Amino acid sequence: MNYPALTDDPTLAPSGKSGSKRIIAAIDVGTNSIHLVVAQIQPELPSFNIIAKEKDTVRLGNRDPKTGNLTQEAMDRGLAALRRCRDLANSMNAEEIIAVATSAVREAPNGKDFIHKVEQQLGLSVDLVSGEEEARRIYLGVLSGMELNQEPHVVIDIGGGSTEVILGDGHKPRFLSSTKVGAVRLTREFIHHDPPTDSEIAYLQAFIHGKLERSIEELQQQLQPDEAIQLVGTSGTIEALAAIHAQDVLGSEPATLNGYRIPYSDLQGIVKRLQTLKTSDRRDLPSMSERRAEIIVAGALVLQEAMVLLKADSIVICERALREGVVVDWMLAHNLIANRLEYQSSVRQRSVSNLARKYQINLEHSGRVARFALSLFDQTRQIGFHRWEDTERELLWAAAMLHNCGHFVSHSAHHKHSYYLIRHGGLLGFTEVQIEAIANLARYHRKSQPKKKHENYRNLPSKEWRQRVDQLSALLRLAIALDRRQVGAIRQLRCEIASDAKSLTLRLHPSIPGDPCSLEMWSLGYKKDCFESVFDCQLVPVLETQP
Repeated sequence: MNYPALTDDPTLAPSGKSGSKRIIAAIDVGTNSIHLVVAQIQPELPSFNIIAKEKDTVRLGNRDPKTGNLTQEAMDRGLAALRRCRDLANSMNAEEIIAVATSAVREAPNGKDFIHKVEQQLGLSVDLVSGEEEARRIYLGVLSGMELNQEPHVVIDIGGGSTEVILGDGHKPRFLSSTKVGAVRLTREFIHHDPPTDSEIAYLQAFIHGKLERSIEELQQQLQPDEAIQLVGTSGTIEALAAIHAQDVLGSEPATLNGYRIPYSDLQGIVKRLQTLKTSDRRDLPSMSERRAEIIVAGALVLQEAMVLLKADSIVICERALREGVVVDWMLAHNLIANRLEYQSSVRQRSVSNLARKYQINLEHSGRVARFALSLFDQTRQIGFHRWEDTERELLWAAAMLHNCGHFVSHSAHHKHSYYLIRHGGLLGFTEVQIEAIANLARYHRKSQPKKKHENYRNLPSKEWRQRVDQLSALLRLAIALDRRQVGAIRQLRCEIASDAKSLTLRLHPSIPGDPCSLEMWSLGYKKDCFESVFDCQLVPVLETQP
């Protein structure tokens, strides 16, 4: 796939209409928690940034065991949480607040009474959505944060009252289901000891397996005989399990769990460990809230049994789910997205574009740098200078587009600021290590070459990843030098390797005949040392005087 500079693609080109940004809020009234996200919509991309979040663990799912009604205490907690959500959304000038309620409110006999109270007391309209509609919006949320590459993926979202299982490949979902197995529900009904007894665990496993079996069999009927699935997990339960796994494997939780993978074999060990711990001990685990610790065993068993039924050997985390899906659905309803596939097909490009705009990058300059960088990448790959593939090509493109974002903080040492902003900017569609690589490439676009004493360079997980950064940052430095004046002085370039492979001639064609491109030629001479040391080859820039 080609990754164009932003100015090459009309859907990514700057509109110049800062007023076109719109702010909406989405609230997920769940069985365990009430979540709010406030999103800034950028219709020209189309995309959105999450600019605020709020979460309250209110446990609406702790219903009256005799009547099934929402208790008065739970409703009071819910009203207080929704008031805070409303006030935050209003303080950020949200033009609309979209709230949806799921399993607990859906099933409670007095659920509609609660919704009526919310409207009367807070002026908020809450939509009660079906299980399948909840699954559909979860799917939209995942599409906004991950690329499925038109390959079948199963999305599993473990909530407090239900578990949604979805099959899709970036097009219209092939299968949507919602099953009444959720972490709060199962804990309340089946776990009565702390830690749970072996018999409680065995019974709970059998119950979950039986409940999920039918829906997963129906899902598998939608697959072609030769299709293999990939499993994607969303929700607090799965993110909590990923945080435990990351602590075990990496020694710390990644800055983002988006794209983080848990092997099934490792999950088994985590589940066994959780079963033996008391709630008080589970609270001491990484990123484990007090209320999550109470229900994590049941939620972990749901994931384990689902992976058994699906014969999945690993699961990848997506941090976007229902509430982000509500935002996407609103954008679809307002004709801001032509169709789901169009929205889905370029998650990474749109995310880079979003970050570039956020930090007020000169898009014309970065676009030229990106074109030069990709041309250098392609030509040096063709003559055997490196073995990197399209994945690395995309990382180079992203770094080229974002290398100057540190100017948003300060001109001084802006390459170091660029590292920080990219590392913590919430890029979507990239894995944790890919984001680390992009940030390192931006860090080394000027000044010092990569060194082992630098903490950010040591954060790269392997020698091979450090080699990627070494070689790609050398190409990025040359690309930046080729637009030194930021006026597009160089029109195109061509690489020619000497017969002994000890020198590379870089033939440059000026945009304006007769322009000596003195500053660009000087900059190339200044920056070529990095290329020469990394590739062990002399670089010879030549400005072509003939058109």
